[in-house]
Amino acid sequence: MDEQDKSNLRDLHAGFAMIGLLMKGLHPPEIPSLAYELADAMQEARDLHGAGIVSVKRRKKEKSDD
Repeated sequence: MDEQDKSNLRDLHAGFAMIGLLMKGLHPPEIPSLAYELADAMQEARDLHGAGIVSVKRRKKEKSDD
């Protein structure tokens, strides 16, 4: 995973955290910084396990005999 992938994953984690914080009813100006704090914690926890990003690849279509 390169730095761009890590940055994108951090943003994704922050987005998930923002949704939870909004649903919890936190004061909106506090949400972005707290969301990124939570995202960083998620990244650190993820890095401890050394797992990669799971990707879903399309299967190649088989040629039909038609």
